Amino acid sequence: MGEVKWTKQRLHEILCEPSDRLVEDMKRLDGDIMILGAGGKMGPTMSILAANAFRKGEIKHKVYAVSRFSDATVRKELEESGVQVISCDLEKADEIAKLPEVKNIVFMVGRKFGTDGGEALTWGMNAAVPVLVLERFQGSNFVVFSSGNVYDLPEASSGGSLETDKVRPIGEYTQSVLARERMFDYYAKKYGTKSLIFRLDYAIALEYGVLADIAKKIVDGKSLSVANSCFNCIWQGDANEYALRSLLLVENPPKRLNVSGPEINGVKSTALKLARLLGKEVTFEGEPCSNAYLENCGECHKLMGYPRVTIDMMIEYQAQWILDGGEYINKPTHFEERKGSY
Repeated sequence: MGEVKWTKQRLHEILCEPSDRLVEDMKRLDGDIMILGAGGKMGPTMSILAANAFRKGEIKHKVYAVSRFSDATVRKELEESGVQVISCDLEKADEIAKLPEVKNIVFMVGRKFGTDGGEALTWGMNAAVPVLVLERFQGSNFVVFSSGNVYDLPEASSGGSLETDKVRPIGEYTQSVLARERMFDYYAKKYGTKSLIFRLDYAIALEYGVLADIAKKIVDGKSLSVANSCFNCIWQGDANEYALRSLLLVENPPKRLNVSGPEINGVKSTALKLARLLGKEVTFEGEPCSNAYLENCGECHKLMGYPRVTIDMMIEYQAQWILDGGEYINKPTHFEERKGSY
């Protein structure tokens, strides 16, 4: 640890560096890519990653990033990276109508935090916006961001939920996420639209994520709940690559794909590793439950290979990020939530 100092620029460069397997898959892709909802936590790096893959592979396609883009810095960064930036309110059909015809779409539009007390807005973003987009882009292929929280909480000993397991969404946020999925099911029947439902669990990018949440509690000297005793996670760069490569895996009816790392990680063991690397003590509270939101991602890894960044690498990166003075974005994952309250 500590050989090269972590900075925002270094993190950004690593997240946006395409692998050879991404470049090769992008050569097989027919047409441009448009990322809807590209202004969130993952969208900017995914957009730049796609543009870099096209550039590295000498591919002539374009990457469009679509969002309201209230942050001018993000917009400037995207434009300087060769991404075509479009400001659009995706709640308005007349603005969606002006978007360019694009064959390949990554759908990242959604709302999670603030659902309690703002249920109508969450349902509008997660269930109504897909209808507006699907009516406009009937012949496009979609990778649709979703969540592993649509499943019931499986026993950790089971290895996690499979794509074939029945869904049992708990709470209005997760119910609205399932509604988003169902809209793509409906339009597959109505227009033959192909898609892949990308059930992602917990991307890690050092500034935020499950590991950042655990590390912050350690640094702040706060007790860490172990009631939700384990979790899945994946490096954001790997998650972004899987999403872009999934554009080649769309189907009708829509294919479901669990996306995370291969490990089931214990909250307690992970915290102890982080505390040791940080030179801190950690205290725990609560009694561990035998079940948690966990996915079996064997299908993803069979189709696209294992992630490049392992959990041990992520833990080391996270600790060094903090020791190097890295920023914590105050957008906690609430990974410990078990009753669907966001």
